Amino acid sequence: MVQGIESRRKHYVQVLARIDEDGCVTPLSVTWDDGRRFEIDRVLDARQAASLKVGGTGMRYLVRIGQATTYLFYEDPRWFVEEKIPC
Repeated sequence: MVQGIESRRKHYVQVLARIDEDGCVTPLSVTWDDGRRFEIDRVLDARQAASLKVGGTGMRYLVRIGQATTYLFYEDPRWFVEEKIPC
């Protein structure tokens, strides 16, 4: 690990999502283990892709929550984020 760069791990989260009549899935919010809920302001990208940092494949959503952008992964049937681990 490079000094000053944190490691990451797969962290499964609860996601509220909308599924339209065509089967298109749109995540709306993420709820963390401690109950904190983060509204997704916008989905910037959605594609089949792997998490290169923690492993796993499925749908990768680039989402904006407030001023931050992050990846949210749907690995059927669960959702996860790449959680930052402090050095």
